[in-house]
Amino acid sequence: QVQLVESGGALVQAGGSLRLSCAASGSTASLGTIGWYRQAPGKQRDLVATISSGGSRYYADSAKGRFTISRDNVKKMVYLQMNSLKPEDTAVYSCTARASGSDYWGQGTQVTVSS
Repeated sequence: QVQLVESGGALVQAGGSLRLSCAASGSTASLGTIGWYRQAPGKQRDLVATISSGGSRYYADSAKGRFTISRDNVKKMVYLQMNSLKPEDTAVYSCTARASGSDYWGQGTQVTVSS
């Protein structure tokens, strides 16, 4: 079992920045790819970015050039640095991790961007 806890969500003005954190605990020895998803009210959950255990990154088009995903394998942390935030970035952001063939999810953290 892997537990994921997100933090860092907040209310921020458009153009501002936030750094989200995802802390992993439990059976983390086999942690593989970790990703961030987001879900706005009334909308489907969308992939934002992923990072593999080796550091390969993927970004959704909406995140390219503004968001940066990183991970610290020693601290078992994954970060999402979000710059130039827009009102349409408002959503609950959740991290997910694959370990030993299973997918785990955190509870999410709210990001609200005001115009």
